[in-house]
Amino acid sequence: MTALLVIVIALAIIFDFINGFHDAANSIATVVSTKVLSPFMAVLWAAAFNFLAYFVIKDHKVANTIAKTVFEHYITLQVILAGLIAAITWNLITWWFGIPSSSSHTLIGGFAGAGMTNAVFMGANAFQAINSGPIIKIVIFIFLAPIIGSIIGYLINVAILHICKNARPSRAEIWFKRLQLVSSGALSFAHGGNDAQKVMGIIYVSLISAGVLHHADSMPGWIPLTCYAAIALGTMSGGWKIVKTMGTKITKITPLEGVSAETAGALTLYITEAFGIPVSTTHTLTGSIIGVGLSKRISAVRWGVTINLIWAWVITIPVSAVIAGAVFAIIRSF
Repeated sequence: MTALLVIVIALAIIFDFINGFHDAANSIATVVSTKVLSPFMAVLWAAAFNFLAYFVIKDHKVANTIAKTVFEHYITLQVILAGLIAAITWNLITWWFGIPSSSSHTLIGGFAGAGMTNAVFMGANAFQAINSGPIIKIVIFIFLAPIIGSIIGYLINVAILHICKNARPSRAEIWFKRLQLVSSGALSFAHGGNDAQKVMGIIYVSLISAGVLHHADSMPGWIPLTCYAAIALGTMSGGWKIVKTMGTKITKITPLEGVSAETAGALTLYITEAFGIPVSTTHTLTGSIIGVGLSKRISAVRWGVTINLIWAWVITIPVSAVIAGAVFAIIRSF
């Protein structure tokens, strides 16, 4: 393998690690804010379920979708390198400011932006580099995934409240704290299965671009193992700024509501994974938390915080694309 390929693979693994601590809040925010687990135990719990997905999920539909977002003719190792640098940069910026943006979308935006810039340098229209089918599907689910999560979260919370309306509050809270361990584990499992696949797709494309693999070749076993391990280790390192936003700033969460939100987020991720749609775990859980808040009353949701989050979602892909384009231009000049 060339030195550039080694650098690209190393950066992809680093991105996966950052994805883990950036998105750790998705699976542990509610379980920490309800004091079911301490922060340290919560990240260990989440990391274990992140990695468990490696042994269960063998169909890499999401990875295949990511690999097809840019047409092969416009993919080079320099394009992938620029996309990864942009994705890592935006992830660290949003993590520093405690903004739960999407690691998935910053990776997609970076990859697409670098590919489009390469097309321009090759004398083609920038949009010729983009495979519109996967990109349109991804953009639609920026908005659809949180809506689906919100609806499922609303329905689950209403159903639980109806079923448990005659339960003694103190006893019910004990049971829901136990159930939160299950729901947070399910969400972490879905997070690992969804997000690790995105980096798998990038590494697979890198090996094809370098001539190490051909399109007909199956994905080497070390790629999924490495990606699941990296995201699990990243989750173990935490991401406390985003935990605070997800766990307390959107709406106040009780153990019952934590179960509802986490279950809704996990179900949404399982559904989208089955169709190979690379959605954002962050967007999905945020929508689920909003749905739980709405089941109480509209004013239970802090809409000012929510609107700021939505703006971060909207700008992530274009900002990442612009950063990647600039990085690719610099790399190309050398």
